[in-house]
Amino acid sequence: MHRDIFAQRRNESLVFFSLLAILTVGSVIITHYDVVKGFLSFGEALNWGVSNFYPDAKSMIKLPDIFQKLKETVLMSVAATTIASAFALMLALVGSRTTRSNSFFSILSRGIASFFRNVPLVAWAMVLMLAFSQSALTGYLALFFGSVGFLTRSFIETIDEVSHNSVEALQATGARYSHIIFQSVLPSSMPQMISWLLYMIETNIRDATLVGILTGTGIGFSFDMYYKRLDYHSASLTVILIVITVILIESLSNKIRRVIL
Repeated sequence: MHRDIFAQRRNESLVFFSLLAILTVGSVIITHYDVVKGFLSFGEALNWGVSNFYPDAKSMIKLPDIFQKLKETVLMSVAATTIASAFALMLALVGSRTTRSNSFFSILSRGIASFFRNVPLVAWAMVLMLAFSQSALTGYLALFFGSVGFLTRSFIETIDEVSHNSVEALQATGARYSHIIFQSVLPSSMPQMISWLLYMIETNIRDATLVGILTGTGIGFSFDMYYKRLDYHSASLTVILIVITVILIESLSNKIRRVIL
């Protein structure tokens, strides 16, 4: 029996890697990609990066302006995520099988979450630019809509997993819906929800850089501006500060998770 299982897994792996190889070769042929030239140019690209893409003394003059844009990006990401979490919590309570009061609204809530979650952040930014042009509001709304979809889905799963038994116990005693929410669902689910919220803040700070390039705001706009001006030293300083900020935020987030979970 063990041999049959091993043989089945081996055949499945063989089929998977065969399909992957066929797709790879097909993509290379269709796009006329020169694989050899691509590998050979890697060394040239690395050499160019080492020679040009680093901060110099002149780029340090722009450090205060870069810090200001970075602060705007971080604050916008935090604001979009926290406000989105409030809407996501309401949708999750309606959509969760544990706390739903109406099947129609539960399906509607899950549908809204699925739609918002499956539309890429870049698509949100481009669509919103048609209505609000390039502005901070466009970037904020793009992050907000993406966060609502992701957090609603995460909160629904958290409520269904964590609160099911305690909710059934309170329902058996005849507790009212509000008592079930505030005395069972929220206390038991909140630590995991906060963990998802922190994760979303980390993700949005990373994504806000790309959104800023599209919407002309924040640190993404600064990087795009320096890069298009061929000011690679300032652009590299911007990238380094983004990486440091993301690492610090992630470290702080992990510490908070260890405390609450």
